[in-house]
Amino acid sequence: QAFYFEGGLASLVTFYNKSFKLIHKNVFYVEKKTDGVESVEVALQYTDDISSRIMPFANNIYNPEHGTHVTGFKTALTRTINNYGKANNLIRKDDDSFTGDDVLEGLTVAISVKLREIQFEGQTKAKLGSVEAQSAVATVFGEAFAAYLEEKPDDARAIINKVSLAMRARKAAKAAKDS
Repeated sequence: QAFYFEGGLASLVTFYNKSFKLIHKNVFYVEKKTDGVESVEVALQYTDDISSRIMPFANNIYNPEHGTHVTGFKTALTRTINNYGKANNLIRKDDDSFTGDDVLEGLTVAISVKLREIQFEGQTKAKLGSVEAQSAVATVFGEAFAAYLEEKPDDARAIINKVSLAMRARKAAKAAKDS
């Protein structure tokens, strides 16, 4: 089964989100070459859904068990949203920082890396094991997403509000469980 989208990963994200209420209208997209990696490409958009949709690819092979490129993405996403929120007083200094689960709630993201020397874990190619993909995705995505949040403050505010709601829900669920 093959898919082709005229707009690439951004169109793929738009396709998956067509039945959801969007948190922000602009699809974030970056594509860049970096050291040791042919290209890193990321497209994302938040919806009002509570689950996340992560579609990772390595050399155009779908990786259902994720891998190092997804780890790099999650690290950079959490760090970038926390840094932006604190720098712009959208997160109070005494508040907890957002967790990885908070920032993933409602997220639709497509991640694609193209590597010269690729390593998978296992023969099914379901999980990427190439170490250089993690730092490449974290660097390329982190820098571009931080710039996107600065350039589009309305989208940034909407994303922070969505993530804050997820954090409050997580804390409320924990408090209910503890009592």
